[in-house]
Amino acid sequence: MKSTVNKSYTAIILNAVIVIMCLIGITLMLTRSPEEGSLQATGLENFKFYTVLSNVFCGSVSLIRLILIGLKKDTGKLVPLELGAVSAVTITFAVVAFFFGPLYGWPQFYRGGNLFFHLLEPVVAAICFIVVRKRKIPFRYAVYAAVPTLLYGIGYALNILINGIGGPWPNSNDFYAFLSWGWTVGIIIFISITLIAFGFACLFRKISNIRSIES
Repeated sequence: MKSTVNKSYTAIILNAVIVIMCLIGITLMLTRSPEEGSLQATGLENFKFYTVLSNVFCGSVSLIRLILIGLKKDTGKLVPLELGAVSAVTITFAVVAFFFGPLYGWPQFYRGGNLFFHLLEPVVAAICFIVVRKRKIPFRYAVYAAVPTLLYGIGYALNILINGIGGPWPNSNDFYAFLSWGWTVGIIIFISITLIAFGFACLFRKISNIRSIES
């Protein structure tokens, strides 16, 4: 009984921290002017970025879990969404930590809202998913977890097809420059990112299953 209570408190604390970080990140994004080279836009325009949307998705899933815990409802059906959320924010973390950071310098990507969305929230989300024990996660959940990233790529491409590439940054619809080498390379990039999301989902699933509780 005591163990169950401790697990519940751990889930509440970690998910509450994720929600709070998400709210702080959103507030900073909406109220502060973007810094040069930080991959930020102005106000609501920030919601076009995968970074922001993935963290908002993660914060929303954590909020839903807190509500379900408060209502004493089963949170098991939330696992596919949690797996998708943690995979998405891990992509955000990895791209900044291992690509943009070394290429352009880490400090500019860890300021203001970016500190929460590029580093703090993804790290806490990963810890939360691993630490809070769950039942065995079926393989199909890893497939489901890649869907949000796939949908983002489809939306990104459709926006360019409908509205064109636009002008130079920050007015470009190809704000991640995925199509700099043409549509063929751009599509390969979209597919690769979706597969990376699937790979992270498989990794988190495996780690979670090692620590899984009995049904």
